[in-house]
Amino acid sequence: MTHWKNCFRVMLVTTAATLPSLPAQAQNYPVKPVRLVVSGPAAGGADVLARPIAQKVGESFGQQVVVDNRGGGGGMPATMAVLSAAADGYTMFFANAINMSIAPSLRAKLPFDPARDFAPVTLVATTPLMIAVHPALPVKSLTELVMLAKGKPKQVLCASNGEGTIQHLTIEMLNRAAGIALVHVPYKGGTPAVIDTVGGQTQMIISALPTLLTQVRASRLRALAVTSGQRASVLPDLLTVAESGFPGFESMQWYGIFTHAKAPPAIVDKWSGEVRKAIDSPNVKAGLAQEGATQAANGPQALADYLRTDILRWQKVVREANIALN
Repeated sequence: MTHWKNCFRVMLVTTAATLPSLPAQAQNYPVKPVRLVVSGPAAGGADVLARPIAQKVGESFGQQVVVDNRGGGGGMPATMAVLSAAADGYTMFFANAINMSIAPSLRAKLPFDPARDFAPVTLVATTPLMIAVHPALPVKSLTELVMLAKGKPKQVLCASNGEGTIQHLTIEMLNRAAGIALVHVPYKGGTPAVIDTVGGQTQMIISALPTLLTQVRASRLRALAVTSGQRASVLPDLLTVAESGFPGFESMQWYGIFTHAKAPPAIVDKWSGEVRKAIDSPNVKAGLAQEGATQAANGPQALADYLRTDILRWQKVVREANIALN
């Protein structure tokens, strides 16, 4: 009898030693700095949101979270940097709609599948786009702009951040929703697009709200609408596109954290919880509000669901507008 009791004790000790290995990995994580790849240049919209979160999460971890900016290339350099890294939870991805929602529809030979190759961690924030015009254009509402554009088909020039961007696709979405033909004028980034619109080389622009806010407040551009489902807190009197006569219209730039699909699930959960705490901190919350962003830390499953819906949204636009990138 004593022999069997001793055997049972050995089994318990052995089981206890082997079962918690994965949670222990998460408990000890991180034992070295973590890299947060940001899809965008330093001081860009994504970078401004990512850095305070990286700092807060790093403070909680007791290890530095190093921001690695990978701009350009339609987000491909950033995406591939994450996919080529070890799937150990030490390379995280601060991604956006262009990387994850839009690229699958635009590129016929995309070397990754967002749903298959990445593990969602959490949505971070959403930011509306703004539709704004040069003050010389004789319109003061989106309704008036649509009337003008219908009377002058293919004569109103609309600037965007570039081919295949969410700004470009939102122009096409508006064309179809309103039955108009705005002429898309692509630039290499938001800054030159804004400069030319303020200078009158284009009559209007669709870009991220934070990108245009300073120009609108200085009366160098006139805001007509935001593309979100709800009004922007920084401009509460500005109508949405849906309120302007196009119900259901919504286009949002969003930012979320992903990692390699084979990363340990316990580390994914740990990151999700830490990001939620970071976003709830007063300084990060204030920073998001200042950028016109709405905080949205909601966990892995919610981000997976959001991504699935957003991919379908942009598939429809790309197909109807017959847009393709090499």
